[in-house]
Amino acid sequence: MSPAGWNWRHGTHPMPGRGWRFQVWAPSAKTVDLHVLSPRECMVAMKPRPNGYFRALTDDLEPGSRYRFVLDGSKERPDPASRCQPEGVHGPSQVVDPSFGWQDEGWQGLPLEQYVLYELHVGAFTPEGTFEAVIPFLPYLRDLGVTVIELMPVAQFPGNRNWGYDGVFPFAVQHSYGGQTGLKRLVDACHRQGLGVALDVVYNHLGPEGNYFADFGPYFTETYNTPWGPALNFDGPASDEVRRFFLENALHWVAEFHMDALRLDAIHAVFDRSAYPFLEELGETVHLEGRRLNRHVHVIPESDLNDARITRPKRLGGMGLDAQWNDDFHHALHTVLTGDRSGYYCDFGEFRQLAKAYRTGFVYSGQYSKFRRRRHGSSSGTVPARQFVVFCQNHDQVGNRMLGERSSGLVSFESLKLAAGAVLLSPFVPLLFMGEEYGETAPFLYFVSHSDSGLIEAVRKGRRGEFAAFAWQAEPPDPQSVETFERSKLNHELRGEERHRRLLDFYRKLTHLRKTVPCLARLSKEQMEVVAREPDRVLCLRRWWDNDEALLLLSFGDAAVAPTLRIPAGRWRKLLDSSDRLWMGPGGTAPDSQEGGREAVLALNPRSLVVYRREQEF
Repeated sequence: MSPAGWNWRHGTHPMPGRGWRFQVWAPSAKTVDLHVLSPRECMVAMKPRPNGYFRALTDDLEPGSRYRFVLDGSKERPDPASRCQPEGVHGPSQVVDPSFGWQDEGWQGLPLEQYVLYELHVGAFTPEGTFEAVIPFLPYLRDLGVTVIELMPVAQFPGNRNWGYDGVFPFAVQHSYGGQTGLKRLVDACHRQGLGVALDVVYNHLGPEGNYFADFGPYFTETYNTPWGPALNFDGPASDEVRRFFLENALHWVAEFHMDALRLDAIHAVFDRSAYPFLEELGETVHLEGRRLNRHVHVIPESDLNDARITRPKRLGGMGLDAQWNDDFHHALHTVLTGDRSGYYCDFGEFRQLAKAYRTGFVYSGQYSKFRRRRHGSSSGTVPARQFVVFCQNHDQVGNRMLGERSSGLVSFESLKLAAGAVLLSPFVPLLFMGEEYGETAPFLYFVSHSDSGLIEAVRKGRRGEFAAFAWQAEPPDPQSVETFERSKLNHELRGEERHRRLLDFYRKLTHLRKTVPCLARLSKEQMEVVAREPDRVLCLRRWWDNDEALLLLSFGDAAVAPTLRIPAGRWRKLLDSSDRLWMGPGGTAPDSQEGGREAVLALNPRSLVVYRREQEF
C-alpha cells in the first residue's frame, strides 16, 4: 500500500502474529507515551525517530482496545490517524482489525466515460442513516442507470449529524454510520452489483471541534487562510510530513476500502506554491496505486478556479487529475431555468452562456466576473468532455440555499424533465443528487451536531452571513436542530406516487439512451455541434459518432415556438419527447419523423426536450 520508504505508516497497524505497531508524527512534543486504556491500562514510552516521529510496538492488545497519546507527560490526545472513534471526536481512539472478507475479486473499476454519478449523504439517504441501510437500494440505483455512487465525506465528525466537511479524523469512518466494517460492506456490495464507489475527501481544512492536530505538529500554516481558518501546511517548513499524512490517507481509501474514485473538496482552498504541488503528487500517487491494483482509480476535484491546468496532462505542464466539477455548467443551466441572478448567479443568465458551457466547458475563460470583480478562468477548449462533471443539483447548490430548496420546489415539472435531459444527454460526466430522479420535495438543509455552545452560535451567525449576498428574506433553519436534519431525509415513498414515478421513469429513459445510443455514449465536444437560437431560447445539439447521429432540441422558453431549422440529410426518427403524455406532459407537437437535407419548421412546447436519431441506411 505504501510508496517505497514508508515502512511504518501513521496510526495503528497489526504485525504478523499478535503484535501491534503505533506511529505518530509529533515534532512539537519532546516525549510521547502510548496510554492504553483497555483491556488493561498501561503506559508505553514511544521511541523518537527522525523527522519528529514516535513509534511503539506492543503485543498485549487486541481489536477493540482503546488508547490515547500523551504529549510531554501532560496532554492526552486521540490519535490523529485513528481508525475508529467510538466515543466521538473527544474520546479515545480504538484499535481495529483492518481485515475484511472481500468478495469483489475481478472488479477493475470503470473508465470515466461510463460514469453516471449519484451523490448521496449516508445519514439522510435512509431513515436509519447507515451504510448497511444503503445496500438494499443498490438494485434500484443500478436500474436507474447509475454506475457510481458518490458518498459525501464519512471521516469522523462531531456528533451524529453533519454534512461531513467538519471531519477531524481523516482515517476514521464515522461511527454512527457503521464504521469501517459498514463502509466496506457497502463498497463490496456495490462492486458485486457492478457499481463503483467514489468518496468525497477533504484536504483543504479540518473541522473546528475535536481538532487536536496543532498539539502534535505544524499541520497548519498562517501563511494562507481558508473560509474555515488556517490552511493545511502543504508547502511550508515540515510540510513534507503533512503531505505524507494526507497521501497515506488517499491510499488508505483506495487500497483498504477499494474506492474507485476520490472527489477532492474545494481544491481552491488547498494552497501550495511549491514546484511539485501536493495535488499533483496526490494524483500521481493514487494513479500508481491504481495501476498496482489493476483498477481504474480516478481523482476528481471540485474547484471554482476554472483552471484547465488541473486536468491537463503532466507532460503538458498540468496536474494530471482525471476530471473536475464544472460549476459554470450548473450556473448557466440554473439561471436559464429559474431567472435567478442573486449572489454568484449575477454572472450568469444569458442564453449564449449555456451554449458555451456545452461547447467548451467553462463559461468564464478569462472574462471579467462581476461577482469576483476581476477576470476569471482560463480556456477549456482543449479539455476533453469526459473531464467535466456536470449537474443540475448537488449538495452545495441545494444545501447552500437558505431554505435548502431542491429544483422540484423552484421550477415546473416540465422544467425538471428538461434539466434532466440537459445533464444526462450532455457529452460530459453527469452527476445526480439523491432524490432528484423522482422529484424529492424534502429540502436538503445544512446541519451539524456540535457540543460547544460558542461554536454552535458561530455556525448560526456564519450561515446568516453567507446569505447576505442573495438578499433572501427569511431566517435560516437552525443548523444545530435535530429537526433540521430530520427534514432533510429522503421520502422514498414518493416514488410510488404517479407524478414522481413518471419523472423517475423519464430519468431511466434518459440513462438508457445515454448508454445505448452510440453517439450519446461517446463523450466528445469535437463530435458535437451547438447552435443557440436566442430569440426562441432553443438550444440545438447535434451529436455524432461513426455512422450514428442524434439531434437534441432543448426549448427553454416559456411559450411554444416553431423555429425553422436546417435538418441534416437523412430520415430522422423521434426517440424521446418530454412533452408526451407518457411523461405527464401536455402532448408532443414535434413530428414523429422528419426528412432531412432541407429546412423544416418544428413545433416545440415550452420547457421541452425532443431527441431525434438519424435512421441507419443498410
